[in-house]
Amino acid sequence: MATKRDYYEVLGIAKNAAADEIKSAYRKMAIKFHPDKNPDDPTAEDKFKEAAEAYEVLSNADKRARYDRFGHQSGSGGGGVPNMEDIFSQFGDIFGGQGGGGFEGFFGGRQGGQRVRKGSNLRIKLKLDLEEIANGVEKKIKVKRYVACAPCSGTGAKNGTDLKTCATCQGQGQVKRVVNTMLGQMVSSSTCPACNGEGKTVTATCDTCKGEGRQLHEEVIPINIPAGVANDMQLSMNGKGNYPERGGVPGDLLIQIEEEPHEFLKRDGNNIMFEQYISFVDAALGASLEVPTIEGKVKIKVEPGTQAGKILRLRGKGIKDLNGYGRGDQLIHLNVWTPKDVSGEERELLEKLRDSRNFVPSPGKNEKGFFERVKEYFA
Repeated sequence: MATKRDYYEVLGIAKNAAADEIKSAYRKMAIKFHPDKNPDDPTAEDKFKEAAEAYEVLSNADKRARYDRFGHQSGSGGGGVPNMEDIFSQFGDIFGGQGGGGFEGFFGGRQGGQRVRKGSNLRIKLKLDLEEIANGVEKKIKVKRYVACAPCSGTGAKNGTDLKTCATCQGQGQVKRVVNTMLGQMVSSSTCPACNGEGKTVTATCDTCKGEGRQLHEEVIPINIPAGVANDMQLSMNGKGNYPERGGVPGDLLIQIEEEPHEFLKRDGNNIMFEQYISFVDAALGASLEVPTIEGKVKIKVEPGTQAGKILRLRGKGIKDLNGYGRGDQLIHLNVWTPKDVSGEERELLEKLRDSRNFVPSPGKNEKGFFERVKEYFA
């Protein structure tokens, strides 16, 4: 499989390009590589689709933010290269037309028929705990969405057959207008006002949906969440949104991830952080302790003479990488707890130790400071 090019490179724009720059760049690319304008170039259509895919992501603020953070692994691309009909229906407004008519108007060559309408998207928030994010999980959610009316097959017509071809557009869903300009004749097209772009008119409405062509339906949808997703990341399920009125294709179900905070553990990228307090005695004499991980409790060994700020690493106890490149670690920061209140007896014992040779701070030359240790573990 060929590696996808960077979307900014495809459109020839900078990473900080404004919305109008993105739109202008896409318009130039679409004109340059339009298949009707390049009949002898077999690569033109692929470049045209590539530009449309890049524009679809970069023109959407949410998709662009996810792409900037995660690249092509963000799931923002909508699932593969778009087909030509989708491009014409989604991006016709770039060229001033409606329902893809702008492409026809500019080149006068494509006779694409009526527009395929797409239903609205549904958006939900999905809460996940740290364990679910670390390993991936399947969730089943209950969604209310519009689906095609079964008795009329989504047409809105009684029995699905009481339809006739629109007399205004002859079933094309669009009406065309020829304008004479200094550059010659230009053909523009717009959505047919008589049938609203459907190409057909209903002669008798469906008794079930009252001519709407859809019904509200409650559905349980299984969602496979990959390991390593992040807070505010958006996943997409094609075709699980609302069905449009009187025919077309359903919209998408957009799932926004909401990461619930853990009681003890904290996420840092693919690593898990944990703050473990130990007593002065345990630090001096050593100890065996239990600490929580996303897979349950495990035992760790505190070596005698452990200094405050020491970081222990539990390899492979972190979060699976979203791209499948291994797994993070759990880092345990050991913090020596100093008591704020001591009894008289405790004070006497500590006073006896104050001037003991072994209790006078004497760090060696090779002893690393806290910031050096942190830098070393995150290198």
